[in-house]
Amino acid sequence: MTSLLVAKQYLKKFYGKYDVYLMPLWKFMLAFISLMLINYKLGFMEKIDKMAIVLVAALMCSFMPMNFSIIVAAAFVLLHVYTLSLECAAVTLAAFLLMFLLYFRFSPKDTVVVMLTPICFWLHIPYVIPISMGLLGTPASAVSVACGTVVYYLLAYVNESTATLVSMEAEEITVKFRFIIDGMMDNRAMAVTVAAFAVTLILVYLVRRLPIDHSWTIATIAGSLINVMLLVVGDLMFDTNVAIGGVILGSIAATCIAAVIQFFAFNVDYSRTEKVQFEDDEYYYYVKAVPKVTVATPERKVKKINQQKKTRPSQKNAEGKKTGNLK
Repeated sequence: MTSLLVAKQYLKKFYGKYDVYLMPLWKFMLAFISLMLINYKLGFMEKIDKMAIVLVAALMCSFMPMNFSIIVAAAFVLLHVYTLSLECAAVTLAAFLLMFLLYFRFSPKDTVVVMLTPICFWLHIPYVIPISMGLLGTPASAVSVACGTVVYYLLAYVNESTATLVSMEAEEITVKFRFIIDGMMDNRAMAVTVAAFAVTLILVYLVRRLPIDHSWTIATIAGSLINVMLLVVGDLMFDTNVAIGGVILGSIAATCIAAVIQFFAFNVDYSRTEKVQFEDDEYYYYVKAVPKVTVATPERKVKKINQQKKTRPSQKNAEGKKTGNLK
């Protein structure tokens, strides 16, 4: 355990020292993976489905604010969907505008969550997002998690409906709009997932705020259990065709990742808890102090071995002359 704490301190020092370089690298990697995923799932416009375009766009995102990455990702989605169907692009644009209004109103600082949620869905571990944001965020973060979830299901729906949308070219515009809107609004799996993630996030947030020992651990386990229960109940009620085994395995993986997050963000020693009482002219104060688990990083000591100083030639000559004179 001590070695892990020492490694943690080294990582914190390293990040604090090279933060100027690591943040652009992190933004570049996040934008690059997101754009590659969009091109992989859609890929209708060949002009932007190229590695060079993705690299240039990700490089631009690395030097811009985080919210710029969301705008670039939305632009890629709209361009791909526009190539497939103008009606689908219009509905997608309306959905994006609504999500942007909610996102910028309630949780404008959760850019990472919006972009990581579809990636975690692709990795089959989306359940880590509501648990992690319940530990690190606020109830308003449920809006960002919902936006990321909707984006994932939107991409999946467009990808699955490609053949149908192409075959409907001769249909009327109203028929196309109705097909697209009904397909998005009647997506029960998306509605159940959004609701389950929101409840899980809020529950984890409330439990980890309780003044009890091991609140973060209890919140993580409770969040994983309630998330599995809600998804299973939603599947039984609305026939969402959720894979129960995948949900359980994903929740276990989410619990493990949440434990790592807790180690870095909230690692305390409950055995050394102290309760302090003091007062002033107006109030009595009862304070529960829980110390953080810290360890001093060993300092590297460099031992210098001084070599014997060589006698200068001039000194040797002088000594030789002195010796000769004495003789």
